Amino acid sequence: MPFVAKLDELGSGAWVALMILGFVFWWPVGLALLAFTFWSGRMSCWNGRGMSRWQDKMERMRGRMQRDGADWFGGSTSGNRAFDEYRTETLRRLEDEQREFKDFLQRLRMAKDKAEFDQFMNERRGRSSADVAQPQG
Repeated sequence: MPFVAKLDELGSGAWVALMILGFVFWWPVGLALLAFTFWSGRMSCWNGRGMSRWQDKMERMRGRMQRDGADWFGGSTSGNRAFDEYRTETLRRLEDEQREFKDFLQRLRMAKDKAEFDQFMNERRGRSSADVAQPQG
């Protein structure tokens, strides 16, 4: 099939464009193309290569950063002990501040929810006592 080979050379974008045109002109053609691209493995995200490709890129990036001394995934040293201690202490302090801020936000949300609930209950009590005081009919 020279047509299929030509589309494979153009990449998955060509298959997507052809699918869209198939749906525009006659939906069964678009549906057939959709099924063909998925089951033939032409969409790399649906076959096994899709995820491993991203994992390979992450491993290469991790290796490059470790080689350059800028390891974001673990503890590398800069060669200056004083700076490394300062950096470690600063990161620990920032993590503590972040944790304290998250706790503060949680308490703030809880207080707001409690105030809204108390207001709702007070309104409800006020309504029910007014209904009891004024019998209908």
